[in-house]
Amino acid sequence: MDGGNFLRLGHVGIFVHDLERMVGFYQRVLQFIITDTDVDKDGNRHGVFLSRNPADHHQLVLVSGRAAHAPPLAIQQISFVAMTIDEVRRTYQALLQENVSQIDPVTHGTAWSVYFRDPEENRIEVYVETDWYITQPFVAPIDFNKSDATIRAETEALCRRQPGFQPMTEWRRNAAERLKRAIAASPTTRA
Repeated sequence: MDGGNFLRLGHVGIFVHDLERMVGFYQRVLQFIITDTDVDKDGNRHGVFLSRNPADHHQLVLVSGRAAHAPPLAIQQISFVAMTIDEVRRTYQALLQENVSQIDPVTHGTAWSVYFRDPEENRIEVYVETDWYITQPFVAPIDFNKSDATIRAETEALCRRQPGFQPMTEWRRNAAERLKRAIAASPTTRA
């Protein structure tokens, strides 16, 4: 296998019935920490980003809005991490040749992504991380026809204007400390 042309699972998003109950469960049982929160126009939490790994901004996203009659399986999306922006660009170009719906190239500031639907309409994301953190959620369009240098410069300028801007290395260092404190404070860790 070529060392630069593989994907790893990045994170999973799940639609839930009771957001607060689910967040509490993942915090208590699996010791995830909240890394960001999506708040709706009324100030209510709509989605929560969680992680157990300071190298990953989020490994799990819990999103309210699961229909009462929804079946037990409720995957919101499957995300794959690419190793390079070229792999995301290649995926984007391949999608343009396929009969898929909802191709959406975006930047989250923290990542360059392309979202799309697979043949059975499952939502998929392929992304590569950037060097910057900004408060999530954040979405802006991106043009994968531009050069890597142009995309990088435009994204950094965009990020510098957003709340929470910091180098990702600094965000990861802070997240590692928060995770360490959360695990140390856990009753199951002390038992």
